[in-house]
Amino acid sequence: MQIDSHATRTMLATARSKRDRGPRARLLASLFALSGGMGELVSHAERPWASATFSGTRHTAAFSFTGNEAVAAAEHFIEALPDHEFDIPGQLVADAAVIEARLDMLPVPNFVIEVELLLLDDA
Repeated sequence: MQIDSHATRTMLATARSKRDRGPRARLLASLFALSGGMGELVSHAERPWASATFSGTRHTAAFSFTGNEAVAAAEHFIEALPDHEFDIPGQLVADAAVIEARLDMLPVPNFVIEVELLLLDDA
């Protein structure tokens, strides 16, 4: 079987653009904005979540803040996250928490923050 690499790239770009308009992309954009534009997304995972009455997704994301100014932004990020008002159409952020924070000072200051958020479908 021969694979048309152009068609594959086009299909992937289309899938990404549709996905990137959804809650995942809006959540990550909100987190990036909350970081003051100083956080670099290191990883992101999303998995379905449901209870007897609600359904949604649980997101885990890690951001890296490198340099003195970025570390100050990371401290603000940690402080602001639990009370931040997210604007994600069709979703309610039920929980937002920092689950790990690691600060390394050498060779340059680097703060890695891992967060977990629960998004519920807002019917």
